[in-house]
Amino acid sequence: MEEKKSTYKGSSEAQRKAVAKYHAEKVDNIQIRVPKGQKDYYKAAADKSGLSLNQFTITALDEKIDRDNLA
Repeated sequence: MEEKKSTYKGSSEAQRKAVAKYHAEKVDNIQIRVPKGQKDYYKAAADKSGLSLNQFTITALDEKIDRDNLA
């Protein structure tokens, strides 16, 4: 059986601009730093949960806030 070759050529300039506009208008960025090796640990836990690392982090933050009545 012949292997299919991808025809994906990357995103267009219009797509990149649309994503940048969406991010500028709709989301805030939070950057965190973790000790070397911890990212893989967190990523594995997120994968087991069926979540992206981003959604896993948001969920963990929300649960901590709720549990400790910090809102």
